[in-house]
Amino acid sequence: QVQLVESGGGLVQAGGSLRLSCTASGRTFRTFGSYNMGWFRQAPGKDREFVAAIRWSGGTTDYADSVKGRFTISRDNAKNTMYLQMNSLKPEDTAVYYCAVDKRLFGILQRTGFDSWGQGTQVTVSS
Repeated sequence: QVQLVESGGGLVQAGGSLRLSCTASGRTFRTFGSYNMGWFRQAPGKDREFVAAIRWSGGTTDYADSVKGRFTISRDNAKNTMYLQMNSLKPEDTAVYYCAVDKRLFGILQRTGFDSWGQGTQVTVSS
């Protein structure tokens, strides 16, 4: 079982920046660097949506069109930690942000197949 803990959320004005972190741990999760990771978000009254994903090696990334050019996903496998740098934030970015682990070992990068989730961190962007 893997535990994922997000941090870094908060309240920011439109145009501002935040950096989210997601740290993985767990007795059976010993190879953080073998799994793709992703960020998702859920706004009030809406379904959870894909934000960004990064391949296990860190060499390939994928972004939703709505955040492309503003958000950057990265990971530090030595620290079992993934990041989401969010710049030029907009009110429509307001949501609970979740990190997730792909269930496939050394899988190709996809927007589905994530089966372990953190508890989420709230991001609120004021206009």
